[in-house]
Amino acid sequence: MRRLVEEFLVAFQFLTRLPILSVPYHEDSLSRSAKFFPIVGLTIGLCACLLQHALALHLTRPLVALLVLSFLVLATGGLHEDALADAGDAFGGGNDRRQVLAILRDSRIGSFGALTLVLSLLARFLLLSALPVNHFVNFVVSAHVLCRWTTLPLSLFLRSAREGDGQGIRIAKRISPESVLVGTLLSLAIILYLMRIEFWIPALVTVAITALSGFYYFRRIGGVTGDCFGATNQLTEIAVYFCGVWSA
Repeated sequence: MRRLVEEFLVAFQFLTRLPILSVPYHEDSLSRSAKFFPIVGLTIGLCACLLQHALALHLTRPLVALLVLSFLVLATGGLHEDALADAGDAFGGGNDRRQVLAILRDSRIGSFGALTLVLSLLARFLLLSALPVNHFVNFVVSAHVLCRWTTLPLSLFLRSAREGDGQGIRIAKRISPESVLVGTLLSLAIILYLMRIEFWIPALVTVAITALSGFYYFRRIGGVTGDCFGATNQLTEIAVYFCGVWSA
């Protein structure tokens, strides 16, 4: 039981900047904690929805969307946004595997990364503004559960694209099928409760984005890095929001 609690806390410790109890970090802590990534998404999504509910009566929808988006970025410390920008630079500007990996390691942001980040923030802002109020909770929470689930299958099927260091090597091919199963069942239970019969729409979109991005990473660099996980996370969040706007 103590080990499960530590894994649960490590998931929050790694994916968020929320003030939580610090626990010891071991070499396999991240891979063991991955099954709780969807629970981190559930927590972040619910907090965002509470903020939206508190502000909706006092501010216009665009302002509410801006503040909710700001919370989402601050709560994770821009972790996934940074990964998306790095991926944009690397895959947009790299010609071969060696070049892509070299750019991924570079902390500076280039034109491709800046454009990718701006488009991502703009898309999320517009989609959060357009989400129907009566479906806001369903799609926002589902988006944050599912986008964090994507790390599980990617790390199960793809090896780390580089050797020696990086976040990807701590989890790629190190996660167990049992952890993927637990994380998947948790994700399905949450979105099924929220979405009822329509749960299959965001679920199918998420699986498609995960499979396509995973295939792309494999073709370009032979595996995944931490930035790849973050990029797929962001694409999935946007896609699930889009499902909510489209269905309305």
